[in-house]
Amino acid sequence: MIHTGEKPFECLDCGKSFRQIVSLKRHQRIHTGEKPFECSQCGNSFSEMGSLKTHQRIHTGEKPFECSQCGKRFSCVGSLKTHQRIHTGEKPFECSECGKNFSQKTHLQRHQRIHTGEKPFECSECGKSFSCIGSLKTHQRIHTGEKPFECSECGKNYSHMCTLRQHQRVHTGEKPFECPECGQRFSHMGHLRQHQMIHTGGKPFTCTQCGNSFSQKAKLKKHQRIHTGEKSFECSDCKKTFSQMGNLKTHQRVHTGEKPFECSECRKRFSHMSRLKKHQMIHTGEKPFECSECRKRFSHVGTLKLHQMIHSGENPFQCSECGKSYSNKGHLKQHQLIHTEVKPFMCSECGKSFRLKMKLKRHQMIHTGEKPFECSQCGKAFRQMGTLKKHQRIHTGEKPFECSQCGKAFRQMGTLKKHQMIHTGEKPFKCSQCGKAFRQMGALKTHQMIHTGEKPFKCSHCGKSFRHTNHLKKHQMIHTGEKPFTNPNSGEVGTFGKL
Repeated sequence: MIHTGEKPFECLDCGKSFRQIVSLKRHQRIHTGEKPFECSQCGNSFSEMGSLKTHQRIHTGEKPFECSQCGKRFSCVGSLKTHQRIHTGEKPFECSECGKNFSQKTHLQRHQRIHTGEKPFECSECGKSFSCIGSLKTHQRIHTGEKPFECSECGKNYSHMCTLRQHQRVHTGEKPFECPECGQRFSHMGHLRQHQMIHTGGKPFTCTQCGNSFSQKAKLKKHQRIHTGEKSFECSDCKKTFSQMGNLKTHQRVHTGEKPFECSECRKRFSHMSRLKKHQMIHTGEKPFECSECRKRFSHVGTLKLHQMIHSGENPFQCSECGKSYSNKGHLKQHQLIHTEVKPFMCSECGKSFRLKMKLKRHQMIHTGEKPFECSQCGKAFRQMGTLKKHQRIHTGEKPFECSQCGKAFRQMGTLKKHQMIHTGEKPFKCSQCGKAFRQMGALKTHQMIHTGEKPFKCSHCGKSFRHTNHLKKHQMIHTGEKPFTNPNSGEVGTFGKL
């Protein structure tokens, strides 16, 4: 019958057919509920002798089936076969709803409850229902307060074994989950999945109030506090309130001066882990975020988003005083200080004041002479990384900023904006003395010297003073004997050499 495929023995209850009478009799116990094989140790009964023998290995501890890949042992051959799928990657059980595959039938059955919504396991304390018994048991520890899993390193207790394992990676430094896109490693699978949304752009959690989407549910909940206005976390020092405990803890470092995050390369310290990570990219040169328009790469996703506004032309942040728009909120805040005239950051060397701390730091390099950013092509050094990058375009010939009106390209965004005023006729900088208007702030400042009589550029040879540095350079050729010429493109003064 094995060769012919004939199955002459049919179950009268369900119609299933069998090749042998003994197989039919064994099957019929499903319908009758008969369990004739009893365990002498614990009294559990079974419908088949094989099931009893497998069960008895619980009491004897016998595990005769060994995995040839990793040496792990099992009490029954079925458990071994299931385990071997870890090594082979086999997932034979497919969900008919979404096509997802599983290595075990029980995992498929549990997954299918997502589609059916079935939650058969109910908590007797609070009535909450769960799709699997394991989730119910874990949940019940909330009510009992039970935390049976203890860390051997620090003694901290957890209600879940998986949470303990995740915690132990803090001590071991293990990061077993690697991003296939950029190679970044993570200690938790959840953190990897969140990270991968950077590459995929996936944002499945949408705010019903404003339509903003988020890659994580926790981020959505934090965002929703913007709409509710809820700020339940208060600083005991200054009474400032926050919508998140994490923000409060970070804020408190303003009062304590604590900077717990240190760069292993240069020993610079930071109050935020995120700031340390951003800083470390200076040393690694890592730029994982690429613009899809021009392929330019960035070390931070925020910088990429700001850059993308160059292509989109988006300037969503508008000044309520003058109507000027900006692509990011930080630039708007900087601009608004023009209207307030507040300059809270003063140089201790010369007394000059600045609206921004960053500009003060840059200015202080004039006194210290520090120029930490050096061009690898010509060796020229600069005080700022941004100035170095602009300079490097002289060597590369790159002109990424193009005028939409005439197609002329420029190395710097500032030069493009100045150029565009030729087309618009815009002259936003007006002299308060005579009303004359200028396209550039520098031109206005130079013009104002006519009214003030200021001549800041002094000749070291004869002491004569000038309003413009170009005028000084021309004058100095009287002393050096050089013959001047003017570059028709840039207006800069050059020399032919000595007469």
